[in-house]
Amino acid sequence: MSTQTTASVSTHILDTSVGRPAESVVVSLSARGGGREPWVVLGRSATDADGRCKDLPALPEGTTHVRLDFETEAYFHGRTDGRTDGRTHSQKQAEAQQDAPALRDSGAFFPEVAITFAVTPGEHFHVPLLLNPFGYSVYRGS
Repeated sequence: MSTQTTASVSTHILDTSVGRPAESVVVSLSARGGGREPWVVLGRSATDADGRCKDLPALPEGTTHVRLDFETEAYFHGRTDGRTDGRTHSQKQAEAQQDAPALRDSGAFFPEVAITFAVTPGEHFHVPLLLNPFGYSVYRGS
């Protein structure tokens, strides 16, 4: 029987446009104790090479709602593969794909993604983000 009185949260990001984890995306974690309460920012983290945030802060007791804010614009504009021709890694990937537009990263359509969800004390909530420059999807993982 669990005696934990707070929920816990984890996340990871997969860039579905390149089929790889999204590294160095800044993620902010906020919480509130009810639908009308103000949001309290608990902390920030960045995804590692596996696309995971392993150091998100604990949720305070009484948390009922959580918000994860993903700073996606910097991720899409900042990725490079080390070459000096000025194109990002994802631009090169897009150019190599027959169906993809050559200027796939000319701008981030979603400069940030905010995911808000309800939590239950004592449960763990893993919320993955599947990301591409023109869309995203989330789900409750395990």
